[in-house]
Amino acid sequence: MLAGAEATKKFRLGMIGMGRRGRNNLTSILRQPELDVVAFSEIYKANVELALKMVPGAKVYSDFRDLIAAPDIDVICICTPDHWHPYMAVEACKAGKDIYVEKPISVPVEEGRMMVPAARKYKRIVQVGTQQRSGKHFQKVVGMIQGGKIGDIAFVRAWNYSNQLPEEIGNPPDTDPSADLDWNMWLGPAPERPFNKNRFGVDPNHYSHFRWFWDYAGGMMTDWGIHLLDIVMWAMEVEGPSVISTVGGKFLIQDNREPPDIILANYEFPKFVCVYENRITNGQSMFDRGYGITFHGSKGTMFVDRQRYEIVPEMKGLDPRGYDMEALMVREQGRAVNHSTDAHWQDFISSMKSRKPPISDIEIGHRSTSMALLGNVSLRSRQRVEWDPKTETTPNKEAQTYLSRRYRKPWKLTL
Repeated sequence: MLAGAEATKKFRLGMIGMGRRGRNNLTSILRQPELDVVAFSEIYKANVELALKMVPGAKVYSDFRDLIAAPDIDVICICTPDHWHPYMAVEACKAGKDIYVEKPISVPVEEGRMMVPAARKYKRIVQVGTQQRSGKHFQKVVGMIQGGKIGDIAFVRAWNYSNQLPEEIGNPPDTDPSADLDWNMWLGPAPERPFNKNRFGVDPNHYSHFRWFWDYAGGMMTDWGIHLLDIVMWAMEVEGPSVISTVGGKFLIQDNREPPDIILANYEFPKFVCVYENRITNGQSMFDRGYGITFHGSKGTMFVDRQRYEIVPEMKGLDPRGYDMEALMVREQGRAVNHSTDAHWQDFISSMKSRKPPISDIEIGHRSTSMALLGNVSLRSRQRVEWDPKTETTPNKEAQTYLSRRYRKPWKLTL
């Protein structure tokens, strides 16, 4: 900790991964007076240069392990591609650092499960970057749902829709990596593959395309779907589904991405069903929004996204006595300014001070990540997956092969 003139800077922070999302987080971090950004670790020169424009005095580590081991760092923010999150987070826990790790926390379910005991064993605060939980209107919506505002809920729908061209990210050939990128280190524990522009995926106009390859991520299901499914699990107060059945395929998109362009994941819970849909070649949507969640209750439907919530009442069968019918006929709307990332960092700072769990504690982040990952497990295994959320196991043999992965040597994930 710092003292003297820098006493307001309570926590010295190092960041691993300075791509687009890393710099998004850095923008919020720099607005927090109690955080002092002292170091970056990044293996791509262009990202280093962009980060140093934001914090000119930061020390740059070419190897993230040196940043984790640095005694003058208290907190670590992990914004690398998804396949690196578990190893870095566990090693940071061992080094006695508190951690902010981006979502999804893992590529297979098993690695996310290891991150939870790591945080507990080493008594670390770990905040997951599901920042919508810190959004005030999301908190209000969850409170209304749990308070019975729209009645009993038996069906929930979440979606991401867009309209992309068939050749969207193209089919670039494998090539040698540029001299300013350590491709072997970028791959890390993932399988050895030749460099491909899309696998690396840095694009000045988009978030990196590594998201569209199974080795490093889970497609839209884990990139965006996790945000929506996380709110569903929170509002409905559940740990996980009991049955997952997913259909989909790559029907229209002709680029070299691996996840489908149409996906429909059905999640069965003891008291309700949740459906997550993603299509990327047609943007027509409900509530005129490309993404969102609808909770369908016996008294009404609640829509929510990052800008607003809206309640559409159910009229059939309502006894007008005791109801303000004029009010029921009007859609109730609430709007929100999206500053949830700033609020999420503020929650994390408060948690580091109190040593109480943050709003998106690693256990919560693991459960939400798992729900998204299981949608992919069902899709890829072509199995109706029976799931025990308590033991986090399935009897489905084919599905079991997608719950873990082998690390490429010399990397090894251990507690």
